[in-house]
Amino acid sequence: MSTAQKHRVFFALWPDAETASHLAALGENLVGDCGGRVMPVTNLHMTLAFIGAVTPAQIERLVALAAGVRCEAFDLRLDRLGFWPQGGILWAGCRQVPCSALPSGRRQHRLFAELAAGVRAAGFALDARPPVPHVTLARRARCASLPRLGTPVGWRADEFALVESIAQPVGVRYRVLETFTLDLPDIPISSLPHHGGCACATPVR
Repeated sequence: MSTAQKHRVFFALWPDAETASHLAALGENLVGDCGGRVMPVTNLHMTLAFIGAVTPAQIERLVALAAGVRCEAFDLRLDRLGFWPQGGILWAGCRQVPCSALPSGRRQHRLFAELAAGVRAAGFALDARPPVPHVTLARRARCASLPRLGTPVGWRADEFALVESIAQPVGVRYRVLETFTLDLPDIPISSLPHHGGCACATPVR
């Protein structure tokens, strides 16, 4: 009996070309001080949910559940730099985590939460730790300290994607399998419930 081929997949936000160019330039500048290997501009993304190895039939289930996610677009604001020693990961992230009291943070939180709930309900396992929204800029770096990010980098998140990670002789290549529009209209700020800010979570990759 043949075994169905497995594909490593994840859901992510993908920056537009201009934003990706800014992030790539930021990575190049950091690598100049910290060393390491900068991420290819075409690989820059923010992971929403890492699924892992799945069959083609499971990919169809993931596409169906993602198509049912109903969230409004929001503005992402990357305004901090971070470093994880394991793997030498240099990244740009958000000071306001997805449970932020800011409207854009609540919209981002809704996308994380609805997607995670749908994935778990479909029988897929996810990391139980809270996410730290970030974009990996470089790997194998060594940093004693990081500069402050003077000018935040942002983009309008109006869609998310299901992406396959394909191993290459050097690094990986990402292939977008399907995109999903965040097409609900913006909710007026006055109509959004207010919650107090929350503490930053422990970084996870």
